[in-house]
Amino acid sequence: MIRGWKWRLRSVSGVGLTLCGLLLGAQVVEAQEPVEQPRQRFEFAAGTWISTGDTRWAHNASSMAGLGNPTSKLTYKDVGTNVIELTGKVWIAPKWFGRLNGGYAGIGGGRLTDDDYGSNGGQRLFSHTNSDLSGDNMWYLNADSGFRVAEYPNHRGWLEIFGGYQFWHTTYQATGLTQVSCDPNAIPGFTCALAPGQSSNQGQTVLTNTTNWHSIRVGASTEYRLTRRLSVLSTLALIPASVLDNKDVHHLRGDLKQDPSFSMVGYGVGADADVGARFMITQNLAANVGYRVYYNRMLSGDLTVHPVVGSSESFPLTQFESLRHGFTASLSLIF
Repeated sequence: MIRGWKWRLRSVSGVGLTLCGLLLGAQVVEAQEPVEQPRQRFEFAAGTWISTGDTRWAHNASSMAGLGNPTSKLTYKDVGTNVIELTGKVWIAPKWFGRLNGGYAGIGGGRLTDDDYGSNGGQRLFSHTNSDLSGDNMWYLNADSGFRVAEYPNHRGWLEIFGGYQFWHTTYQATGLTQVSCDPNAIPGFTCALAPGQSSNQGQTVLTNTTNWHSIRVGASTEYRLTRRLSVLSTLALIPASVLDNKDVHHLRGDLKQDPSFSMVGYGVGADADVGARFMITQNLAANVGYRVYYNRMLSGDLTVHPVVGSSESFPLTQFESLRHGFTASLSLIF
């Protein structure tokens, strides 16, 4: 009898070990071999882009006596925004899709630095001023269409290519004026607005800048599943052609028109990049985190001055760049 019980215990133990082995094996397979997901038809995402950025431009009016090259350099820096973003993606056919993405944010602060240069005795800094950026807003719209070109083995992910249009708008409002430094000898006959260290027009809008980029973009996106729930994603879009439209209104300049004071047009290139991770909370709900960069750069352009008296004059625009980058987070509904 004792011998029989021992045999039964061995049998039960063997069965238990076998079941444990099967369960562990199943868990490993589940972790290593993502099961096939139903093909999605629609994805909607809502999230945020916590970003910072800057805009830089310069022009060359050294054809006028006494002015340097560059003549002026303006930098809108440390401009923080908390973007609210929505994205919709619809599958038109099993491999073709359309996607619409847009975001909006108020400007959360920053600083405008304005440097002017003269040529008396060589390139010399004539005036350096600072203003606070108290507003106003930024928004963008991406309209793309694409095609799924590959699906990875064992249903681990996919690769897509796309092309489309991007509109990127920014408006800055600078308030107050602080004269940091001034060298009146750099441009004979010119004087600075204030003595070094002095401030004026605090809380008053002294300059409004509006930048629009119209861009064509082409790129690729991919997702690779590490487990059934966790995956990594990335997108790279190149901008081979972009049109710049920029306008400045200098509210304290009585010698310049106010609609606008300066206008700029140009052509350039750029790139957009996203990297991140996705965690499937349920079969139809995902949490996404990542990092994003937008960058546009002018290759050729002109600046036009609009005086109150006399005709407008144009000069080469030697630099214009827009950069924005920061962390992203969103929730996606996938059907």
